[in-house]
Amino acid sequence: MLFLSTYVNKIDKKGRVSVPSSFRTLLVNKSFAGIIAYESIGNECIEACDLERIKQLSASIDNLDPYSEERDAFATILLGGSIKLAFDNEGRILLPESLIKFAHLTDKACFVGKGQTFEIWNPNRYEEHYKRAKDLAAKKRVLLRLQKKGVGENE
Repeated sequence: MLFLSTYVNKIDKKGRVSVPSSFRTLLVNKSFAGIIAYESIGNECIEACDLERIKQLSASIDNLDPYSEERDAFATILLGGSIKLAFDNEGRILLPESLIKFAHLTDKACFVGKGQTFEIWNPNRYEEHYKRAKDLAAKKRVLLRLQKKGVGENE
């Protein structure tokens, strides 16, 4: 599964927003037709994924010392803060007020594909984030290396 690209969609007065169709296509054939959403740890946006990805994150948390502060923090934020948001018949989700407030959303939401996850941003804040990320990526571009394919893998 690979969430790609950036889309801006309107949020209606009830807090419903249409998830981009290319994202929904990756999500509807799963055991749960919807998304798992939670507050981003690093940015003022909403992070979202499918049920399998949140299970992977949970397994990573379980690998930490069960009594550590770090485990408690990750479990609290990622698992305790996660919300299952089902698609309606029109492919929309109903964003809870707490997530709308956290991400500073008003009338539009910017969906940003990030591979295994995607984010939902206030479009203006995302524009600022994009500029900072682009500058950092330009400075650090030597760190990004393509993985060489193993013997027998298709090129």
